Amino acid sequence: MNHPPDRALPRAEAPRPSGEADALLRDLHDLTHDLWWTGRPEAHALWPALDPVLWESLQHNPLAMLREVGLTGATPAWRAAAADLVAAWRAALARPIRADLPRVAYLCMEYGLHESLPIYSGGLGMLAGDHLRSAADHGLPLVAVGVFWREGYFRQVLHDGRQAAAYCVNDPARLPLRRVRGADERPLKIEVPHGEGVLTLGAWEVPVGPVRLFLLDADIEPNTPAQRAVTARLYGGDPATRLMQEVALGLGAPRLLRALQLAPELYHMNEGHAAFVTLDGLAAGLEAGLSEAAAWAAVPAKHVFTTHTPVPAGHDRFGWDLIDPALGAWRAGLGLKPGAFMDRGRERPGDVDEPLCMTVLGMNGSRAINAVSALHGEVTREMWRKLPHKVQHITNGVHAGAWLAPETAALWDRWLPGWRDHLDGDLAFWSGAEQIPAEELLRARDARRARLVAEVRRRLGREVLDPKALTIGFARRFAPYKRGDLILRDPERLRALLDRGMQLVFAGKAHPADQPGQQILARILAVARGRSVRDQIVFLPDYDMATGRLLTSCCDVWLNTPQRPREASGTSGQKAALNGNLNLSILDGWWPEAHDGTNGWAIGEERSWDDTAAQDAADAESLYDQLCDEVIPAFADGARWARMSARAMATCAPRFNTHRMVADYARDLYAPAPAEAPAR
Repeated sequence: MNHPPDRALPRAEAPRPSGEADALLRDLHDLTHDLWWTGRPEAHALWPALDPVLWESLQHNPLAMLREVGLTGATPAWRAAAADLVAAWRAALARPIRADLPRVAYLCMEYGLHESLPIYSGGLGMLAGDHLRSAADHGLPLVAVGVFWREGYFRQVLHDGRQAAAYCVNDPARLPLRRVRGADERPLKIEVPHGEGVLTLGAWEVPVGPVRLFLLDADIEPNTPAQRAVTARLYGGDPATRLMQEVALGLGAPRLLRALQLAPELYHMNEGHAAFVTLDGLAAGLEAGLSEAAAWAAVPAKHVFTTHTPVPAGHDRFGWDLIDPALGAWRAGLGLKPGAFMDRGRERPGDVDEPLCMTVLGMNGSRAINAVSALHGEVTREMWRKLPHKVQHITNGVHAGAWLAPETAALWDRWLPGWRDHLDGDLAFWSGAEQIPAEELLRARDARRARLVAEVRRRLGREVLDPKALTIGFARRFAPYKRGDLILRDPERLRALLDRGMQLVFAGKAHPADQPGQQILARILAVARGRSVRDQIVFLPDYDMATGRLLTSCCDVWLNTPQRPREASGTSGQKAALNGNLNLSILDGWWPEAHDGTNGWAIGEERSWDDTAAQDAADAESLYDQLCDEVIPAFADGARWARMSARAMATCAPRFNTHRMVADYARDLYAPAPAEAPAR
C-alpha cells in the first residue's frame, strides 16, 4: 500500500505559549493537544500532581490547567517526569506506519478518550477510544470520524433520591481540539442531505498519536437552530433527530475525508449508527456510471461492520415516514426509485411495512462482519439467521496503559519489564505474573483500595467505607438487563454479608428516557441511604471515565450481573482483571472465554432461560452463595487471594487487551480481501 502516513499531512496549529514560557511548557502544550497521553499510566498520575485542587476544578483538563498556571509549582522531579513523557510521545510519533494494510476509516458515534472530552456515553465509546490508542501503538494507517457533541451525553445530578439530567456546553476553545481548515485556511465545511436542503457540517480534529480523529459539528452557519441541535446531545432528541445524527456521521464522514484528500480504502463501521456510509458508496458507483445493481455490488469490498448489540430492540430502525422526508430528495436525485434505500436495510426487501434497520444496512454493505465475543457471535448468528452473511467474532479488549492503576503499573515495571511489548497473547511472558511475591501483590491491592476509600470520602464529604475491608464494585449503565440491583434482592442475606466485613461501591447512569433503569438506580440510592448500611454501601454520582478508572482498578472484586446472554462483551471486568482484581460475574460476554476457576468466580449456570423471573432468582441465590462461601473466605486468606490475583493478570492481560484485538482486526478484517469473494 502506498498511502502517505497521516502524520505527514499538515495540521492546523493552536496558539502556543511564547515569550518567556520555557521549552518544556511549549512541549507540554503540544502534548495536551494529542490524546496519546491518555494511554500512559504515568500521565494520569502526572497532571494532578502539578496542582490537585485546580485539576479537580477544571474537570481534569490539562490544557486548561497549563493555560491558567503554566508550570508554577512544578518541582524538579515533576519536570523530569514531564520531560520523559514528552520524549516517549515523540518516540511514538517517530514509529513507522504499516505499509501492508489499506488506509482504514473508523466510524463511531462516540469516543471515550478522556473525561475532559465528554463525547461518550458508555462501553461503546470506551471500546472506540481504546481501539484508537492501540491502532496508534500498532502503527495502523487509520483515521477516525465521530461527532463533537456540544452538550455531550448528560451530567448526572441526584435530587430527592432520583436521577436528574443536566447538560453542560462543551467549549471547544478550552478543549484539545483544532478547527479543521481547507486549503484556503478557512474553516472547512461539507454538506449532507437534509430533506429538500442540506445540513452543513464543520469539523474539529484531535490526534491520538499518529491516528487522526475528526469530530463533525453542526453548530455552525448557515444552519438553523434545529439543524444545529443535531450534534448537541449524544443519544438525545426524538427519532427524527436521531436519524439526522446518523446521516451526519454516515454521509458526513466520507465527504469530509474526501475534502481532506484522506479518502480511505476501507470503512470500518463500529455499530450501525454509521451504516449510511454504505449509501455513499452506492451513490459513488452511480455517479461513476454503474447501474444500480452493479454500484451496490461494489459496495461491500470497501466496508466492514462490527455489531455490539445482542438484543433486537437495541438495533436502530427507521420507518418510511422518517427516511423519505430526510433522504428522499437525495435518493430521487440519484435516479433511484422510492424504497431503494429502505430495501437495503430490510430483512425482507419489498416489505413496505418493514422499517430500515441500520444493522441490516451495515451488514448488507460489508465484506466482513464481526461480533465482539464468542458467545455474542453465537447470539448474533441466531438473531440474523435470515440474512446470508457470515459472522465471525473478535473479542473486545481494553488498552492496558489507559486503565492501569499507578500501583499496578509500578508492579509490572518491576516484575514484568517490557510488558508493553507483550500484549499480544504471549501467555509465556505473562506467566511471570505468578512469580510476583504474594506480599507485593497484596501491598499493591491494599494501596489501591486505600486510595479508593480516600477518594470516595473526599467526593462524598464524610467518613464512609473501611480502607481494610473487602470492597465490591458495580459501575455501568443501569439498563434493566444489567440488573444493577440483583445483589439487593434479599436484604437479610445482604445484611449477613455486610456483617462479615463486605462493602459495596455503586456508580452509573440510566438513560433519561429509560424509566425502568431509573427505578433500579432509585432503589440503589434508597438502600444506600439506610442508616444501618450507609457507611458500607455508597453511590458515587456522575459516573465518568475518571470514576471508571478509579473503581475498576481499585475495587477488590468487580461485580457483573447481566441476564445471560444479553451482554455482548463487557470491558469493565477486563480492566479490573488487568489490575489483579477479581471478577464475580455471570458467564456472559467475555467472561466465559476468560474464567477458568482460578482467576475469579462465576455466577449462575452457563445455560439459556425461558423464564426470566426464575433466572433472576437462581442467579441471585448463586451470587449470595459465591460471596458467602468463596469470595469472603478468599479475601481472608491472603495467600489464596494473591494466587488468584496473579492468575487474573496472567490469564487476562495478554488476551483481553486492544493490542491483541486490533491485531485481530488488522489480520481478519482490514487486510486486503482475497481474490475470491468471501461467502455471503
